[in-house]
Amino acid sequence: MCAYLNRRGQVIRVGVGSPRQTQIPLLELPRYGAERLSGIRCISTHLKSEPPSEAALTSMALQRLDALVVLNITGTGFTKRGGGATGYVKEAYLAHLTAQESRLAIASPASLTASSNIPSPSWNISPPLSLDVLTDQDFLDLVEALEADFGRDFVAKEVDADRDSVLIVGVFTVNTTPQQFQDTLVELARLVDTAGGDVLQTMQQKRSRIHPQTVVGEGKVQEIALTAQTIGANLVVFDRDLSPAQVRNLELQIGVRVVDRTEVILDIFAQRAQSRAGKLQVELAQLEYMLPRLTGRGQAMSRLGGGIGTRGPGETKLETERRGIGRRISRLQQEVNQLQAHRSRLRQKRQHLEVPSVALVGYTNAGKSTLLNALTNAEIYTADQLFATLDPTTRRLVIPHADTGETQEILLTDTVGFIQELPASLMDAFRATLEEVTEADALLHLVDLSHPAWLSHIRAVRDILAAMPVTPGPAIVAFNKIDQVDSEVLALAQEEFPLAVFISASDRLGLETLRQRLALLIEYATSPR
Repeated sequence: MCAYLNRRGQVIRVGVGSPRQTQIPLLELPRYGAERLSGIRCISTHLKSEPPSEAALTSMALQRLDALVVLNITGTGFTKRGGGATGYVKEAYLAHLTAQESRLAIASPASLTASSNIPSPSWNISPPLSLDVLTDQDFLDLVEALEADFGRDFVAKEVDADRDSVLIVGVFTVNTTPQQFQDTLVELARLVDTAGGDVLQTMQQKRSRIHPQTVVGEGKVQEIALTAQTIGANLVVFDRDLSPAQVRNLELQIGVRVVDRTEVILDIFAQRAQSRAGKLQVELAQLEYMLPRLTGRGQAMSRLGGGIGTRGPGETKLETERRGIGRRISRLQQEVNQLQAHRSRLRQKRQHLEVPSVALVGYTNAGKSTLLNALTNAEIYTADQLFATLDPTTRRLVIPHADTGETQEILLTDTVGFIQELPASLMDAFRATLEEVTEADALLHLVDLSHPAWLSHIRAVRDILAAMPVTPGPAIVAFNKIDQVDSEVLALAQEEFPLAVFISASDRLGLETLRQRLALLIEYATSPR
């Protein structure tokens, strides 16, 4: 049996089974952070003369118990009259967590890899104790001393309290290469950093297929929960989309909030949207993502009737909320349609004026806004961040005419950056913005050559363009940030893409060559065929 006591000595829970089998659900435990304990201790009986098992100690660490006391009972048996069991406490063990030095060294997104060392919990187990020695133990003094050690060891106190402490979890499946998996984890860490979180650790598991209930295996879920408790993470981010049931199961077993990659991207978009159109599309994407995830809130989402004939469950609050979100989505979709029609009229007006248009596309943080600023003297916000700008911006650009050498004007439009496995909800919500790509006469595909995964970025952008309902116009590839790469990378890019243009938007290198190539591209795109 296991009895759980608070610091006032009150029994708050009794269970039959081992500490692992009777542990308190993590969501019901107070969350004080890695510098505090839960304020609960467990007294467990055991029929064998041995110290607490690994499972019992892990359960203690998961719950951050003040202490685990194991009473080894011996001489048990039933009386002849069946009056119950008899026995006595042969020995007892006292176990508690101990502080770890340098437990929370926060990794930067650029240096974070899946091979980061996962801290393991540290605990202390006493030698066999008699009941007399055990009862003389002052648990409050012990707890105060332990929490003082945790406080000194709590490196995360230097972290801004407004930023989430994040544990990243990646799942390596057979349909991805090791390099692609590593690139995905590094990119996810950058997304978390852009969204305003601090990545404390990253974990990974290799699986032949995704577990339908918890994505990773049962043992890995327990390891994630233990690591989150150990490092003081208040958010766990998975590198793939999670179903509503998977989120509920994981949060129940891990004890902290769990989100997926799509939710992180949506959070970034919500922070970056500036115009009314951008905010409108972000809200639509968030509501479409939220709607199927409203289930599972239990009795808190029910509403009872109050009159004759209405007693019973009535209409649940969940249904009311779902219907309200559905109405809001319908209104937002109508407004997006109006926005789509407005931009279509603007494009028709530009076409009537016979001004060619070029859409600037590329992976997020490739330098599109910087290039637009360099070419047109625009003043668009730029930063070394993913999705620094969301709203499309169109500026006039003067380029030489391909035949006569005289100047001509074109319209250059900066579009939202792409990313691998762009969430479907974003593709749908930003359809008014993405139509700027499909309606343009030609495309300028900008690539960050300094990024280690530039080849996969090119494939990701081309996959997204190929999935659009209208085939975009012809495109040229421009490799940006050539000032940050060595000669080997340049040679490889020139060999793979012999017709590409090589520039540095920040240093204004190669821009004149780019203007000349744009002139040839426009002539080809607008000539009758």
